[in-house]
Amino acid sequence: MTSSLIDSRLKKLKEDTPAKFGIMTPQHMVEHLTITLKISSGRIRLPEFEPSEKVLHFKELLLHTEMDFPQGIKAPMSQEGPPPLRFPDLDMAKQKLLESIDEYKKTFEQNPDLLTVHPRFNLLDKKEWDLFHQKHFKHHFTQFGIWE
Repeated sequence: MTSSLIDSRLKKLKEDTPAKFGIMTPQHMVEHLTITLKISSGRIRLPEFEPSEKVLHFKELLLHTEMDFPQGIKAPMSQEGPPPLRFPDLDMAKQKLLESIDEYKKTFEQNPDLLTVHPRFNLLDKKEWDLFHQKHFKHHFTQFGIWE
C-alpha cells in the first residue's frame, strides 16, 4: 500500500467519522497505526520474547492466509479504553502517520535484513511486517469505512 493511497483514504476520515466497531476514535486509530509503524521500524523498541505455539499458529494464519484481522482483537499492550491522545488534532496525527510510513520504508531500504519485535509475534522481517501492516491498515480503515 502506497503513501499516496493511504493519504487519499485518510482524507475521507473526519473527527466525527463513526466507528463501525471498537472503541477507538478516528484520531486514536491513526495514532495506533503510527505507533505500530514506529515499532516495526525500530523507533520504539520492545524486548524479545518467546511466543506460544498458539500465537505462532495465529501468526501463520494472519500473515500467510487470506484471513483478515478479527474484529474485537486487542493489541497486546492495550489497556482498558483508548490511551490518551498524543497529538493536538486529527490532522497532525494523519501527518505523523504519513511520516512514519516514510520512515518505515527508509529504515528497511537502509537495513533490508532488519528484524524488529512485534508485540505479539516477536521478531518479524520486512516481508512479514509488510503483510502485517497491509492487514492492520485494512482492519482499521474498514473500522471507519475508509478502506474502499
